[in-house]
Amino acid sequence: MKTLLLLRHAKSVLGQAGLPDHDRSLNRRGERAAAIMADHIVAKSLRPDLILCSTATRTRQTLAPLVEHLHSPAPPIALERALYLASEGMLLTRLRDVPDEFGTVLLIGHNDGIWELAQVLAGHGRATAMAALHERFPTGALATLQAPIEHWRDLAAGEAELMAFVCPRDLVPD
Repeated sequence: MKTLLLLRHAKSVLGQAGLPDHDRSLNRRGERAAAIMADHIVAKSLRPDLILCSTATRTRQTLAPLVEHLHSPAPPIALERALYLASEGMLLTRLRDVPDEFGTVLLIGHNDGIWELAQVLAGHGRATAMAALHERFPTGALATLQAPIEHWRDLAAGEAELMAFVCPRDLVPD
């Protein structure tokens, strides 16, 4: 069994003249959401064995509070330029290359690729979680999937179960 955590970066600042999209940072709401999601991941014992993260500023800032909350030592972290705005197919190819020693992988990326990947992999799950996933994948959202596979290379469309789909707003008391 392999577990995949798909986390979309938290809310970022809007584009600024002269600032490349890759370099956009989180806004205040995004910083709060990143901390909330880090707390959630730790509270639910979803500790990744490997973290794959886009090199974009906003994805690295989304990762930072989680690294602070995880007990030392932190899991291996691969910051990869190829994950920046990667398509569903590119993300799936990258995941299939993960060494089998890693049982739980956290991938921090961008829409639309991360949303499309979650939809392609999730063949079943709780009806409410599946409906929420198919509606949208907002900033800061986390999809937790389990695939009944032994090897990452066998990760395939429709074979994973969507265990949970959580957005930062779901975790903030009214």
